[in-house]
Parts: sequence; C-alpha cells; structure tokens
Amino acid sequence: MGYQEFWHSYREEVRERFPLVEERLKQIMTEDTVANRWREYFQSTAAFLGRLCALYEEIIGGDYFKKSLKQLQTENHALYEEILPQNYAKSYANPAYAAGKLGEAFGKLLGMLYADLRSLIPCVFEGRNYELTIFGELFIEIYNCFELEERPKEQEIQQIIYWFYHDYSEIFTEISVLAQSSPELDFYVRVIMDSDLTDLRYLYRYGAYISPNERKVSEFLKRMPEPEIQAMADTYTEGYRIGFEVTGKDLSKKKFVDLRYPIGFERMMRAAVTNFREMGLAPVVSRIAETSFSGRGNGSPAVAGTSPNRQYEYDHKFDRAVYLDKAFVERRLEGLRTAYEGRGETAALYAGPAVVETFGEEGFTPAACSSACRFDDKQQKLNVYLSSQSMQITNQYIRGEERSFTIIAYPIPEIGDRFEEIFARTVEVNTLDYKLYQKMQQKIIDVLDEGAFVHVTGKGANTTDLTVSLHTLENPQKQTNFENCVADVNIPVGEVFTSPVLKGTNGRLHVTQVYLNGMKYLDLELEFADGMVVNYSCRNFEAEEENRAFLKENLLKHHDTLPLGEFAIGTNTTAYQMGRDYQIQDKLPILIAEKTGPHFAVGDTCYSWAEDTAVFNPDGKEIVARDNEISALRKEDTQKAYFNCHTDITIPYDELDRITVIRRDDSRTDVIRDGRFVVPGTELLNEPLC
Repeated sequence: MGYQEFWHSYREEVRERFPLVEERLKQIMTEDTVANRWREYFQSTAAFLGRLCALYEEIIGGDYFKKSLKQLQTENHALYEEILPQNYAKSYANPAYAAGKLGEAFGKLLGMLYADLRSLIPCVFEGRNYELTIFGELFIEIYNCFELEERPKEQEIQQIIYWFYHDYSEIFTEISVLAQSSPELDFYVRVIMDSDLTDLRYLYRYGAYISPNERKVSEFLKRMPEPEIQAMADTYTEGYRIGFEVTGKDLSKKKFVDLRYPIGFERMMRAAVTNFREMGLAPVVSRIAETSFSGRGNGSPAVAGTSPNRQYEYDHKFDRAVYLDKAFVERRLEGLRTAYEGRGETAALYAGPAVVETFGEEGFTPAACSSACRFDDKQQKLNVYLSSQSMQITNQYIRGEERSFTIIAYPIPEIGDRFEEIFARTVEVNTLDYKLYQKMQQKIIDVLDEGAFVHVTGKGANTTDLTVSLHTLENPQKQTNFENCVADVNIPVGEVFTSPVLKGTNGRLHVTQVYLNGMKYLDLELEFADGMVVNYSCRNFEAEEENRAFLKENLLKHHDTLPLGEFAIGTNTTAYQMGRDYQIQDKLPILIAEKTGPHFAVGDTCYSWAEDTAVFNPDGKEIVARDNEISALRKEDTQKAYFNCHTDITIPYDELDRITVIRRDDSRTDVIRDGRFVVPGTELLNEPLC
C-alpha cells in the first residue's frame, strides 16, 4: 500500500469520528462533572485539544496562511507559551507541577498524557487529523473515568494508556517505515521547493516552535549570493556521494535520500534537493509526531527548530515507562517485521540520512525531577532489547553494508553577536583542502600502524592515562588499522580512527568539561578494563548517586557497561582555532569537536552492522580494524554484539600531554607531545595552535 492510499484509508476511518471528538471537547471545557481537584486539568487540556481541532479546520480551509507575519508569530508563540522556561513551573507538562496538583501517581500518568497531546501540533499543520482523533478519543475515555462517582484507580488509567499504545503500535510503526521510502510524503519537500523563501511566513507552515534563531538564519541565508548557497549545498551532497564511493557502495541501486535539516535552512536545502535529484535520489523525510512512542527527547526529529524548553524534553524522555512491558515490546517488534515485509523491496532502495545539524545554543545542564517517569531495572533491559531487536530487523531490509550517510553542521544566531563571522569560518572549516589533510593524516597513520598500543595522557587538570590496544597487522604492506577520514560522511575533514582491541585497553579517560548530545558533563571520568567501562563518575550533581544515574541514562544508555568502540586522533586544528578565537569551544557540535583532539567513543564501532564489508584507504590499504571482541559476537548472537549507541568524547589539545605509539619491542614514538603534532610532515597542523 502506498503512503497516499494508507492515509486515505485512515482519513476515511476517522471522517465521522473527528467531528464527534470536536464536539465532546467543547462540552468538557465547561462541564463540572469531575471533582474540583481534576477539573482544571481536564478543562485546560480539552481547551488545548479544541484549539488544535479549530486550527486544523482553519489550515485545511486555506485561511490560516492568509494571516500576516506578525499574526503567525503571535499564534506560534501561543501554542508553545505554556512550556517556555519562564512559564513551565505552572504547566501540567511539568511533572513536578502535575504531581503537586494531581498527586504523584495521577500526576505521572496525566502529565505524560498531556505531553503526548502537545506532540500533535505538527500533525495539525501537516493536515493529519487521524492522530488528533485517536488521541482525542484517548483523552475523552480517561476523562469519562473521572466523571464516575468513585475515583478511578491509578491502574485503571494506566491500563487505558497501555492498551491505546498496544493497539495502535502497528499503525505508528507502519507510518515510520512508510516514511523512509515514500516520496509522496512530500509535506516538507513542498515547504522547501514551493515556498516563497523571501517571505518568512513560510517558517510557520511546519507547526514547530519558531524562535529568533530560525527567523534570523532564514533572513541571513536570504541575503547570501546564490553561488555561496550552491557551494554549501554541494559540500553537503558531495559528501554524501563520496561516502558511497570511498566505501565501495553502489549508490545507483538507491532511490531515496532521507533529509534531516534545521528550520531556516530551506534555501540551502532547495539547492541540495536539486543536487540529489540529479543523482537519481528522491528526497524523503521520516518525521513523525514526537510522542512517547517514538521516543521524545531521545533523538531529534528529522525537521526541527530550536527547542522551546530542553528541560521539558528531558523530563519526558522516559514517558514510555507508563506502558513499556514485554508484551508491548514483542507486539511492536512484530509490527516492525510486518511493516518491512510488506515494503521490503522499496525499503531496500533507502540510501540513508543526509543530515544538517546546528550548534550555538547555550549549554544545558538538566535538573533531576523525581516526579518524572523513569524506567525500572526491568524496563531498562526491555528498552535496550527493543532498540537492539529493532535495529536487527531494520538491517534485514535496509542493510548497513549498502547504505551510507553524511552530516554537516552550521551555527545559529544564539551563538552570539559574531554569528555571521562564525558562520563564514564554519563554511571555511567545512571546505578545507581534504587532499592536504589526507597526506598529513597518512603520515600519522604510518606511525600508528607500527604500534601494538597507543598511550594517551592528559596534562594540567586532565588526569587521562589510557592505553589503547591495536589489532595485529598480518600484512602491513596491504593492511592498516586506521581509516584516513576526510570530508565525506563526517564533514569537516580531520581525523584518523580505529576500532581498538578490547583486551589490553586499560586506564582512565577524563575531561574537565564536555557537551555530549547537548548536555553538559563536568569532570567526566570513565575507567576501562580490557576495553569495557568498569566505573564512571561526573560532578554534575552533589550526590554521587544522582551523577551515576545521570550517566547511566544519558551516556551508557541504560547498559551496565559499554566497550570502547573507537579511538581517533582529530587533526582539524583550524576548527580548534575557530572555537578558541570566538570562545565557543563549549558550543561546537561533536561533529566538529571530535576533529579538535583525540576522541574516544563508547558503544558500537564505527563499522557496526557493516564489519564484513571491506573498506580501503586512499593508499589502497584495507582497514582491518573494523571489529572488536564484542561486535564479533554477531556471528553467534546479534543481540550480544551491538549496543545501538556511539558517543564520542574529545580531549581538547590544551588538556592533552602526549599520544605515544608503543611498538611490540617497547620502543616508542610520539605522535603528539605537549599538545602539538610531532610526526614529520604534519607541522602545518600546529600553526593554528600557536
């Protein structure tokens, strides 16, 4: 079934139900049939849903976008005003407030429900009243329980929510699979290609929160000369194409490229869509409503603006805990298998994501909220199992060894008054001469390939003392341990990386401050024994217990331990200089930050799900370090081989003492000494460090 057929059938299903939901919501807004304690929650939530229904009618009728830019700004602000930081303390979307008003048990359930209802805003703008109808019916069913003379039990409400997600899981899953290979899902492509990008009203077609960042980026790109826009798009799309080329994958077999981009960059994306179409790739966008089902707060949607409140997203990261159990997980996995089986041939044509990221937001240190939903130990294991099994099923139809990706990043105005200067410098960093870096990086690789181990030490306040074990090269003339990474899948240029041998990889990794996935970590320490994390700590919170819980949730992704999946040496000292010159080191995304010093990734290797595909450096040598002792378990039990996470942690040059290659005869050669490159032929890398 095609996407349009799919949605037509479900629109028909709710054609008569949607007006009934609208009418019932209007009644709830003024009724007094529930006890005073619950009345405000239900009336205000009904009013919010009623507003969405009216907005849907206005958009479908064609009147909404006849409004002025100022009117659209006002209405967009009103949709998100309640969860903005200055108002969040008195919102039912705040678990602490919900618990205070409704009690701890009902606060969790009704607060989680409210967050999911708020996630429907983009669906309204896409003209999708199916989700609005079924979630409205869920809300009404729960409201009816509170109308009864006897107060409902917590378990009764939890079960209503549970069965809602259990029953609709197949549909939600099918939508996400369809979106990977359905060019007719063209809402976002039409925004890019058909909008008048000189009229900022187009920004409000998404339904996302539009901050000054999105408006200023759009205005800035509007002023840029067309050749500069085209050059940005070319860097992005060529990186994608080269990613297939250097890994020996056949791009001509693919038909769909998955666009992921920040709102405001539509002018660049328009040029990129044209480039991709010339490659024979139709753009698809796999965004769905950011409900608890899809994992709100655990990843960014394909098309997004600045978050209205990152604390809100953090508070609701684990709302799935309300209904996550083994039966739900198995039903969801079965739905995923069924969806792919019905669309296997077209799913195989999916080439992978082409991602534009942004950086420059103020750092975020989340506050722990005891009233927020959290996984218990059993649910943590189930969530890990769900992630692992989902990846295995997906890989059967969209094989890792046949797909690729690319990622590029640009700053947003929030980075400061020198935004335009920083943007220009970022473009410079993204377009450095990759052949020059390729040559210098090869000289580093030649030294590294002589070693059995690499020893990394920090200096000053940095206490890193970590020995990394390397694979044995059976034929050094034809084999290498390190990939010579230039500007393809990970733009910009600037790293050599390997998958370490776990046995013999021991010691301490420490960074005084680092931002990972938008969150700040203070004095992060990881202890490794035979390549596995055996201890971890940070100083984000006063209580050690809170720090460990924070790290387990956000860095270890609920695993008890993770392997060291990657060791790399970043060589992009120009990017490091940019960060230092503008004092934005703490705002650089990991995509750029990982190129500004040695970095270590915990989780899967860079070659996960494609370890058996031969990869070669430009000098013709095969990169043999694609595996480790954990990923090798895929041949026995795939579930034991992958963790479905990969987080890079970078030591900046100014915290770095030495990187020393240790040969099997115990002779040693420094690659970096006192934070400077010392391999002959790499002196140019030190110029930005002076």
